[in-house]
Amino acid sequence: MGIIVNRDTKVMVQGITGRQGQFHTKLMLEYGTKIVAGVTPGKGGTEVYGVPVYDTVAEAVREHRVDASIIFVPAPFAASAALEALENGVKIIVIITEHIPVKDTIKVISYAKRVGATVIGPNTPGIITPGECKVGIMPHHIYRPGSVGMISRSGTLSYEIAVSLTKSGIGQSTCIGIGGDPVVGMSFVDVLKLFREDPHTDAVVIIGEVGGNLEELAAEYIVEENYSKPIVAFIAGRYAPPEKRMGHAGAIVMGRTGSAESKINALKKAGVEVAQKPSDVALLLRKLLRK
Repeated sequence: MGIIVNRDTKVMVQGITGRQGQFHTKLMLEYGTKIVAGVTPGKGGTEVYGVPVYDTVAEAVREHRVDASIIFVPAPFAASAALEALENGVKIIVIITEHIPVKDTIKVISYAKRVGATVIGPNTPGIITPGECKVGIMPHHIYRPGSVGMISRSGTLSYEIAVSLTKSGIGQSTCIGIGGDPVVGMSFVDVLKLFREDPHTDAVVIIGEVGGNLEELAAEYIVEENYSKPIVAFIAGRYAPPEKRMGHAGAIVMGRTGSAESKINALKKAGVEVAQKPSDVALLLRKLLRK
């Protein structure tokens, strides 16, 4: 068991008949994720790998229990898809789509807060509780069940560090990509709160990058709450030039804020072990878990 999703989570795929939707539906089913329905307007009555497809979310939730929705809908329509799921009572929304306008994302997150729902992303690889459930696009063979929670803004870096942990014999409770956009549904603090209460998580890995202040806010939270579980962090972009976007839309240093240096300093002051390179994360975790 981990946080947010587990082996009992019933999943819907919005945009299931598109190329990405079909491809990742197949992989999630092979992993054991319980996908109960898909939604694509105009494709109702068809099937994708045995999963029934509906024209609307309302039709899908009338026929199935749906706990979570993963969205592969193109950017101009992704916010509408997310709102449709939220309006029909779905409480976990994973938005894979990139390039959603920020004003659309704000509208979705605002509505989700009003109805008590969780939004992961956008521009996220999703979430995986190894051995139980994957609602995302990550290569699941690199993960193994265990007791280390992972929170990341970068999909690729999280994969690299997950491989390193697994090869070192360190399994993961839940790994969540919060997304690389300037505005995302969950912050590091939101996920740290969940890992703090999770009896299956003994330690946490934070993978941050330049841009924004989510890592600094996490450092403040760790100090204020005297966070009880050991944390190791890695921050990408130590040599990122100012005012140049580094891959993700949110990975940009503006003025004196959001640099890797400021994030690393804040986390170190909070007592977090900060790795120099991704492969050091497993070594640091081993030392902390032995204490």
